[in-house]
Amino acid sequence: MSRIHLLTPRLANQIAAGEVVERPASVVKEILENSLDAGASRIELDIEQGGVKLIRLRDDGRGIEKDDLALALSRHATSKILNLDDLEAVESLGFRGEALASISSVSRLTLTSRTADQDAGWQVQTEGRDMTAEVSPAAHPQGSTVEVRDLFFNTPARRKFLKTEKTEFKHLEEVVKRLALSRFDVGFTLRHNQKVIHQLRPAISETEQERRISTLLSPAFIENAMKVDVSAEASGLRLWGWVALPTFSRSQADLQYFFVNGRIIRDKVVAHALRQAYQDVLYHGRHPAYVLYMELDPKLVDVNVHPTKHEVRFRETRLVHDFIFRTTHRVIADIRPEQGSEPAISGAAASTLLSAVPGQAASGQHFEQSRMPLHQLQGTATGMAGAGFAPSSRYVGDRPSAGQVRDQIAGYGALHPQNGVVDTALDAMAETDSSECPPLGYAIAQLHGIFVLAQNDAGLVVVDMHAAHERVVYERMKLAYEAEGVRSQPLLVPVSMAVSSMEADCAEEHAEVFSKLGIEIARMGEETIVIRQVPVALASADISKLILDVLGDMVIFGTSQKIQEHTNELLATMACHGSVRANRQLTIPEMNALLRDMERTERSGQCNHGRPTWTQMSMTDLDSLFMRGQ
Repeated sequence: MSRIHLLTPRLANQIAAGEVVERPASVVKEILENSLDAGASRIELDIEQGGVKLIRLRDDGRGIEKDDLALALSRHATSKILNLDDLEAVESLGFRGEALASISSVSRLTLTSRTADQDAGWQVQTEGRDMTAEVSPAAHPQGSTVEVRDLFFNTPARRKFLKTEKTEFKHLEEVVKRLALSRFDVGFTLRHNQKVIHQLRPAISETEQERRISTLLSPAFIENAMKVDVSAEASGLRLWGWVALPTFSRSQADLQYFFVNGRIIRDKVVAHALRQAYQDVLYHGRHPAYVLYMELDPKLVDVNVHPTKHEVRFRETRLVHDFIFRTTHRVIADIRPEQGSEPAISGAAASTLLSAVPGQAASGQHFEQSRMPLHQLQGTATGMAGAGFAPSSRYVGDRPSAGQVRDQIAGYGALHPQNGVVDTALDAMAETDSSECPPLGYAIAQLHGIFVLAQNDAGLVVVDMHAAHERVVYERMKLAYEAEGVRSQPLLVPVSMAVSSMEADCAEEHAEVFSKLGIEIARMGEETIVIRQVPVALASADISKLILDVLGDMVIFGTSQKIQEHTNELLATMACHGSVRANRQLTIPEMNALLRDMERTERSGQCNHGRPTWTQMSMTDLDSLFMRGQ
């Protein structure tokens, strides 16, 4: 090895660039954050060839003084922190003072700026192996312009790792999306190869903010999202934003945006809390979608964890985890039919399904439907007639009102009492305001012993009767279980477990928490614990594996829902077996009783396995299927 020597400034900056400048998107992130920190209200970004040829950013921020321009391109030079106290309460997006120096070492960078009290603008560039800064006058309005040309021109090995122009621009656009979502008060313009991609005006009102989210992400997200805004004054935490309905889940975690004090982050504590909040309503292998903003004292979060500043560390991990979990869990639990927020089948989608029938028939294929026995067919016809669906000329071009349907169904129930549920169903109807139709309307028929068809003010409601009843039974069982408390039983032979010293410390520290969950746990040695008592509901579970999972969560997140999850899994299985099965013929009153139960039950939009329990087709959707009014 050669003797120790100092690195040249350019080489040192190029090594630092390996941490913060991975691709054009990394450059855009750094200079965009600088513009936002400078108080810009309007930012324009011009990109050529995915950012490899040109990245030019213009802003109307405070600008940089002439005497500071040369220093701005030096390593470890920043205006955002002065001492350790500032570092422990960082409120700006950037603070390391390495971005511009690193970028200028692997590209041809020009920085032009002007402050409000300067008569003219000034421009700075760096040249040579010592990166000597050259400052010259330049015409420029208040604000700054950063121009980055020929990225990695002097590091060809790094340039070879770049992907195609389309791929690099996609990464770059994602960075712009994230920062545009983090600052609704700033206008953004993004152009690629002289073509405008995004032109976003400042979004101040909630409607404007939702419009920006719709533009950047998708209109479907906002259409299927619920607003969240909860503050905890005691802890100084606030969580606001939008969480999507469970039925709008994704196959990948590609629509998850979480911001802490305006900084987008990826944090395992946050991800775990949100996954737990959706756990009881999300289909297996699916991921929730959300755009959420957390505000807290900067002293409670450490952003100086990773060079890219994507990761943070919360000083009160359990407090943050519980606040996020309880807030989103409550919002999801309150999703009920009366909100009218469940996604409807679009007319286009329904038309596509319907139009497939003639096409297949034309190709020589045909559909065969199992025949219903004559006595059942007659009974069904009688039921539909009683519900107001007898063939009649008065329904040509006319629709029965909700009140008419309600009266007809009530009359049908009184004339055809079955299974002793008529009185209950009618009592349920009596509780409803006679001038309003319930959210899920009133049942009119049962389809193939699987679906309940109901009419409400909006149009047609289709309910999966087994899935819906399963959720209703499940939620009732959970309430009953909580009301009775956790019943425990001692183990005939206590279970001794070998764990790490950290896990043993955790078990000893949280012994009271385990006790409330019905588990008696004690430490027997440096790396040994013993289980003496467990909940009755989990007597047949693999208690050793369960305890290890719980301890693993507590070590990382400060809390665990494993016990509750296992209990809920058992209750869900019991609820599934105790629910109405397919092909069981329900009476109209029974169907209406189920609809009313759904309207009262938390999380009734999804079954225990995360599948939707009902959907809505509006009259507009139905009219479009038959081209009515066209």
